[in-house]
Amino acid sequence: MDNIKTDVEIEILRENALLVSRTLAEVAKHIRQGVSTLQLDRVAEQFIRDHGADPGFLGYRGFPNTLCISVNDAVVHGVPSDYCLREGDIVSVDCGTRKNGFYGDSAYTFAVGRISPEAEMLLKVTKESLFKGIAQAVHGNRMGDISNAIQTHVERSGYSVVREMVGHAIGRKMHERPDVPNHGRRGQGPKLLSGMVICIEPMINMGREDIYCHRNDKWTVRTVDGSLSAHYELTVAVGRDRADVLSTFEFVEEVLNNRNLE
Repeated sequence: MDNIKTDVEIEILRENALLVSRTLAEVAKHIRQGVSTLQLDRVAEQFIRDHGADPGFLGYRGFPNTLCISVNDAVVHGVPSDYCLREGDIVSVDCGTRKNGFYGDSAYTFAVGRISPEAEMLLKVTKESLFKGIAQAVHGNRMGDISNAIQTHVERSGYSVVREMVGHAIGRKMHERPDVPNHGRRGQGPKLLSGMVICIEPMINMGREDIYCHRNDKWTVRTVDGSLSAHYELTVAVGRDRADVLSTFEFVEEVLNNRNLE
């Protein structure tokens, strides 16, 4: 099966995943009030190229930039622009790389300065749901076990799961099959097999689940009701006993913790 990776291929995917993780950490150093999303995009592109890789998103299906940067009610696929971040914004940064014939992909939602307690809780629950999904990425489970773990945690907390946008397998292509939905039933869907590499990425709205694609740039997906949306993503290899998480938030959170100490 094309979506089963060899040990060597998994290590190349890990190399990409860790570069994406470090790129997000580099971007984290620059996230503050007054910085434009286009400036963040340039930081990421330079960092990726300096480390011997190509931006995975740039030109992919015609996408014009290195990062997808989605602010506040933007769910995913936000196009970097002259928009300058403001105190209280939340901003999802989704990053991809391509190196040695394989891709990397990860996303993190950042707070700009002080955000509302309601926004803080949305970010907390969304990230928690990601790790609950990852815990189900074990050989012999079904995709629905991942999906249901995410959905159950999110909906118990009063938020809604975006239905139309899903995670995906990854390898020599950015998006491979099978899809990884963030809602579903336990015991349903494709069987998870050791060696599958998937990107789990809950996209969670504070309000209704409904979304639309913004007509101006034909990329940015927003919530219909204007509510905030959060997005976290990690790349995971399905394991025999537990998931092998190839990317990490540790680099990002080290930067954020150091900034909090300043």
